This record gives sequence, structure tokens and C-alpha cells, in this order.
Amino acid sequence: MKHTEPDVTLALAAEHGLSAEEYEKILGILGRTPSFTELGIFSVMWSEHCSYKNSIAVLKTLPREGGALLTEAGEENAGLVDIGDNLAVAFKIESHNHPSAVEPYQGAATGVGGIHRDIFTMGARPVASLNSLRFGSPKDSRVRYLVDGVVRGIGDYGNSFGVPTVGGEIYFEECYTGNPLVNAMSVGLVEHHKTVSATAMGEGNPVLIVGSSTGRDGIHGATFASEDLSEASEDKRPSVQVGDPFAEKLLLEATLEAIATGYVVGLQDMGAAGITSSTSEMSARGIEKTGSGGIEIDLDLVPIREEGMTAYEIMLSESQERMLIVALKGYEHKIIEVYQKWDVQAVVIGKVTADGLLRVKQHGETVAEIPSLTLVLGGGAPVYQREAIEKIPMTEKAKLEADQTLDMHALALNLLSRPSIASKQWVYRQYDSMVQTNTLTPVGVTDAAVIRIKGSKKGLAMKTDCNSRYVYLNPETGGKIAVAECARNIACTGARPLAITNCLNFGNPYKPEVYFQFKASVEGMGAACRAFNTPVTGGNVSFYNETTIGGGRTAIYPTPTIGMIGLLDDISSCVGSTFRFVGDAILLLGDPELTLDGSEYLVMQYGTPGIDSPSVDLQHEKNLQELLISLAAKKLVHSAHDVSDGGLFTALAEKAIMKKDAPLGFAVNLEDVGSSDYRIQEHLFSEAQGRVLISIPPENAKQVIETANACNVPVRVIGKVVASDITIAVNGRNILRFSTEELLEAYYDALEQALHLDEL
Repeated sequence: MKHTEPDVTLALAAEHGLSAEEYEKILGILGRTPSFTELGIFSVMWSEHCSYKNSIAVLKTLPREGGALLTEAGEENAGLVDIGDNLAVAFKIESHNHPSAVEPYQGAATGVGGIHRDIFTMGARPVASLNSLRFGSPKDSRVRYLVDGVVRGIGDYGNSFGVPTVGGEIYFEECYTGNPLVNAMSVGLVEHHKTVSATAMGEGNPVLIVGSSTGRDGIHGATFASEDLSEASEDKRPSVQVGDPFAEKLLLEATLEAIATGYVVGLQDMGAAGITSSTSEMSARGIEKTGSGGIEIDLDLVPIREEGMTAYEIMLSESQERMLIVALKGYEHKIIEVYQKWDVQAVVIGKVTADGLLRVKQHGETVAEIPSLTLVLGGGAPVYQREAIEKIPMTEKAKLEADQTLDMHALALNLLSRPSIASKQWVYRQYDSMVQTNTLTPVGVTDAAVIRIKGSKKGLAMKTDCNSRYVYLNPETGGKIAVAECARNIACTGARPLAITNCLNFGNPYKPEVYFQFKASVEGMGAACRAFNTPVTGGNVSFYNETTIGGGRTAIYPTPTIGMIGLLDDISSCVGSTFRFVGDAILLLGDPELTLDGSEYLVMQYGTPGIDSPSVDLQHEKNLQELLISLAAKKLVHSAHDVSDGGLFTALAEKAIMKKDAPLGFAVNLEDVGSSDYRIQEHLFSEAQGRVLISIPPENAKQVIETANACNVPVRVIGKVVASDITIAVNGRNILRFSTEELLEAYYDALEQALHLDEL
């Protein structure tokens, strides 16, 4: 049945998110008015989500090669890093923020599914999953609904798919109330000679669509992800895809087996913009690599699950669990046989050409014919540098009360029970962290997740991190800290940081103050990555994260989430976070200038985040990493945990109770605290950077201190591990005393109470 398409005009182009300038550019490229299908193709491929038109110029300033990288950033579906022994790790993090805001369960679930496909289309088997989540105040009933849906979506998809969720982070801030952040990360392993490129090459090679049938779900999902959320976004539920983890599991196994045949020339996931993006990007890569290429497809051959789908709908559908394969001509039947064995559809829908065009046919007619390169970055896709103007946050300097007027006992317990600090056991208990039997330690007992690499003594450490409050207060410094804290957590396990992926979540880039936050935080990230030799493998930019709060539009805190990979040469050297043995000495590494600015304590007690983020010394952070790696390799430490959210008190408390079934106590004395009215608050609750708590056998103290001095890292003994009870003294005077039971109750029950789980 032939459908009548609407006439394409500037007004219709504007409805598709294209500017007048961009529409004129399309007319110039084609030399004619585009068809309705072509307009749809341009609208999604030139959307921010696909084209990165407002961000790519800034992203190119990041260190995108070097180290152990096997591919440059953005060259393939995911980053690829050499870890020796002919093995590489593929990893990437991406956002699914807007879909999760309107349909939290499916939005989160399909975010997990999509990022795993990016990994196994590289030829790698996914071995671990992580996430980074941001929500508004749990006092809000809709926030509680979003938390419940997102967590169930991540858990149900990951558990069914059979990949362990080994780590993550969750923060609660008012600015995320209507626009949660759902960032999903996947990590996979592959032998060097088994990797596959997302490239269409070889004139005449057949093009196959494999996986699920195509429906109308997710149409214009990429465009939806490139606009502000509003009350009208509830009407965008059809733009949210629906996932099937069991179908994806079959797709994974069939794809890895198909790659093993040697007949797969190129392979790409159908993520944002579906068939449009996979055909456009694969054909463009072929042209870039070989000088000629293109793809021609016939939509009549695409398996569809809804009657009467138009070319526009088929091309823009974001139905899940689908991929595009370029096969070696004459051997496509071998690939089809593999997929049929796994009960997965595999159909030839077109071929690779040499005319440089993406040509789309339906019902015997050509409905789209576009130069492939004009649809992608580096070709004809627009690139913009937006106006950037710094806007200092209108936050207040805290008027600190004197230490002696405060109930430190109550303050410490309240801080430990804050939703952003308290145990996230309700969340991670819904995730299977042990499937595949590679997970080395349970969730929550190491600063970064560590999995063993079967067949070797090596381990892979991984972490997601970002304190967005710091970035809000000082974008450049906050960007540095996001990378530094991630690296610090990796090094606490004994692993060496290798590379990062990032998920850059910001507000509307057309607002100069937002674009400044973006540029400055990327500059900070780049500086830290260069200092640590951790190049950027790729990632994702998510703009337009803004909602209405109190009758006005507000952006989220700028949130450049970092996902980092590290290599542990010997898993027997892996270091956990928690105290292990009574009698161990407790040492504090690092001695920065203390400040309460940016701290969770300041927000809790004084209602302000302060006027700046903590400072960070990248050379000190590098020295600290080298020290931690050296101490772990020499097996001189029993535990290591960085001082971050909640400050020194929280770090000590977590070391005592994070191993819930075997808590230990500690006796700590902080000397030379000084006599100002609020020095105790600073010492207990400051989030000053570059500090790590370690516990060691007392007989190792001399060697550890000498090693720290050699690495130019300040170190001091501050206490010892005891069987039970917690005491903190300042200049010899007891300030805090708790039983371990008090801390356990404050830490482990708080989040469930805040979320009112009995009401869900």
C-alpha cells in the first residue's frame, strides 16, 4: 500500500528540530527539496544526540589517543584498550535520561540493553555492567516512582541478560527532580584478532538486518533526547523503546558465533535512529577508510511487526535488539544459518555500493538518496561553537557555628544516613553481581569493582564517578575531580588506571552559562586525563537536561560522569575497602588544605553547598595512585578507602561497617587540629581531595611510611582497628563515641526509610 507523504517545507523542518540554516544546507546538499523520509533521516542524524553538533568541537580537545588504546575515540561503537596477553577490553557509557524520565522501567532497561549491544558488536563478550544514577529528593512521590522503575528496569534487564551489575553510584539532589540521569556502562573482553569494525566495505557485499522485527516504538527517540523535557514530554512515551533481554541474549550468542565464522565484514548496533544511523554511519566509515562506499537497502525486505509502516517509520524506528551486518558476498547464508540456529531473524535487505550514497527503496521507488558523508560528523553534519559565559552560582557562604555549640554525635549519624551517603543495599541487592562467576569481591567492599580475567592471574577494576555539586560550583575543578576520584578509587584496589569513557550530562547548550559549564568541565577532565595518562575512549553527550521546579526552568547540576577501567596485574594483590584485622594501624595518606565548601555536611547543616568546590592537586593525585599501586603489589596493606562524600568521619565509618556481617570498630585520635571555632567540623566532615585511609599490620608501618615519603605523599598514623565501638578524639579529647550497632542502623536503614518503600 502506497502512502501519501506530506509536502516538505521549512515549517515542517522546524517541527523536526532543524533550523532554517540547516534546512537551507539540506537543500544545497540535495539540490532539491527533500522527501519526507529524507527530512526524517536528516532530522535524526543532525540531532544533537546523533551528530554532537554542539559538542564535538569541544570534545576534540580531549586526549583521544595514546596509552593502551587500540582505537581512537569515536572510531568504533566502543573504546578498545589493550590489557596484554592478546586481550582487549571494550567499554562505554551512555545516557538514557529522557526516556527514563517518562517511562522509568523501559527507559532504564533499554539503556542497559543498548550499551551492551555497543560492546558485543565490537566482537567482545560483555562481562560487567555499571551505572550512575541521579534523582531528586526522595521526599517527592514521583521521584520515588522514578527510583523504583529505574532500579527494577536495570535489574530485570541485566539479570535476565546474564551480565553482572558490579558497581555504580546514586545521588539525590533537588535539581534532578523531574529530569533524572540514567547512565549505563558496559565492559567486555575480546581477543585482538576477533574484533569487528562498524564499517561497510566491499562493493556488492550484502547488508543484513538481524534480530527483532521493526515496529513503531522509539520513532524520533534521538530527536526526543535532543530537546528539553516538559509536561508535554509525557506524550512522548511512544518515543521510549521497549526491551526484551531474552531476545538480546540470543542475539549476543548468535552474533559472537557469526563473527567466529570469519564472514562478518562490518557490524553495528541499531541504537539511536535505528536503521538510519547504522546505514549512514557504516557507509560513511567505509568511504572514509577506503575512498568509496555507500549502502542501498530495500525496506520491503525489512521484517516488520506492524502493518502499513511507511518508509519514514521504518527508517526512524528504534525498536530494540536489532543490528546491521555487512557480510562477505557469497557467504551470507553461513551467517543466516548461525542466526537461524539461535532462533534469531537474519535477512538480507541491501548491499554495499560504491557511489557514496545512502539509497533507500520501498515499493519499487527510491524514497531517499543522500550522500552518506553529509549525514555524519566530518562530512556535512553541522558543527557549532556556542557562546560560553561564566555565571557564578548564587550560593551563600556558610556562617559556621562554633564546634562547642553543636551535637557532633547527632550530626555524624544524620550525615551517615543522608540518601546520597547511606548504604545503597536496597538497590544493589536487586542486581545479580555474581553471574558469570568472575566478580572478585561483593558489591560495596572495594572502592572499585574488580572482576577476574579467567585463564590468567589478572583482574579488571572499574568505576563510575562524578560529584556534580563540585562541577556546579567550579566546572573546571569539578571536571578534574571527577577523573581524579575515579582514578583514586581504581588505585585503592591496587589496579593501575588505563583509560576513561564519559557521559556528559548538561542543560540546554544554547544557554551561554550552560555551555560554559560544559567547556570548562571538559577542559578540567582533559587536564586530569593527561596527568594520569588515561585517554578518553569515547562516550556520550546528553544536553537539554532541564525541568521546571517552582514555576521556573532550571538545569540539572552539570554532571560529567566518568567511567574508568584499570588493570590489576595479580588478583591476589586486590585490596578491599573495609577493616579486616583487629590491631591494624590506621594511616591517613594526603594532607590537603581542609574546606567544608562543596560538602554534603554543609548542605545538611547550613543549607548551602558553599561558594566553591574543594581544590585538587593532580601531581599529588598521581603520586598517590603510584603509592597505592606499589603498596598493594607488595601486599603491605589490608584495606584502602578514599575520603570523599561525607569526609573523614564517613570514610572511617564505612571502613568499619561496609562489611555488614563482620563490622569492626576503631579508635582514632586527630592531632594538631588547631583552636579555631570550627576546626573539628572541618577535620571530621571536609571533603578535601587527595586523601586515602589505609589499614596495615603494625609491623609494616615503617616500610609504608618510607614508601609514602619516597612517593612524596604525606602520611600519618591516626589510630588502630579494634573489635567493637568507635571513638574519635581530637588532640587527645574524645569527641565521638558510637557502638557499631548505632552506625549500622543509621547507614543501612536510611535509604529504604527515605524512599518509603512500603508505599511503592
